[in-house]
Amino acid sequence: MLEKLRQIPLYVLAIALFLFTGVPFFIMVNTSFKTQIEFMSSPWSLPESFSLENYQLLVESEFFRFFLNSMIVSVISVVAVIVLSAMASYPLARMRFKLNRPLFILFLVGMMIPIHTTLIPIFILTRNMGLYDTIWALPGPYIAFALPVSIIIFTQFLKDLPKELEESAKIDGCGQFRLFWKILFPLLTPAVATVAIYNFINIWNEFIFALVLTNSQSNATLPLGLREFYGQFSVNIPGIMAALTLASLPLLLIYFVAQEKIVKGIAAGSVKG
Repeated sequence: MLEKLRQIPLYVLAIALFLFTGVPFFIMVNTSFKTQIEFMSSPWSLPESFSLENYQLLVESEFFRFFLNSMIVSVISVVAVIVLSAMASYPLARMRFKLNRPLFILFLVGMMIPIHTTLIPIFILTRNMGLYDTIWALPGPYIAFALPVSIIIFTQFLKDLPKELEESAKIDGCGQFRLFWKILFPLLTPAVATVAIYNFINIWNEFIFALVLTNSQSNATLPLGLREFYGQFSVNIPGIMAALTLASLPLLLIYFVAQEKIVKGIAAGSVKG
């Protein structure tokens, strides 16, 4: 009985967190089924007829072009981050050389750089490379600024794997390349899930680089495309809520699929003192 009483604060905290995160999402979905007039007259009530007008508006607009652009940029960036950071973390975690510690510290320092202070040089570089106003201008900066934290997660996770795996593989004649991709990398699933979800969310929601490095509507990503619902004298709130509802579905789907692995990966990949 005493043990159950001790758990009451945890249940209360869990309910409070659920309400804190769940109520805004419910309001967003609820508002997406209202007309503009209904929202203005009764913003907090349930929809009277659950109108699909806002979702029809998305079909008729450029929303799915923006959605596809965001998906292409996010998937390419996340896959590249996983491959590059995993390969970079292997020598840092499993090999001993003079620059091991300085390189690891260098990646830690990379996490401290405010990414938006690099907007001007990145804009100039992108324009000189002929990539300005294309979706291919975006993966480069996204990958570069996602690498430090991703490498640290992979490095800490690799350090926890038993060295006997490598020793037995080397005895069997396994080379470094095959050792990493065939034996070690499959064991990094929690770290891969953590890196993938963390970076996918950041890239999916990124606005400033997309605004600076693209100009035409055909190359806009979702955060930029949502500006379509802002008029000169009014804002289509239900339309924005419908767009946000659809835009959040990939994030929710991926998170729920990999939820358990993400928690394990965060615990295993935390920086140790």
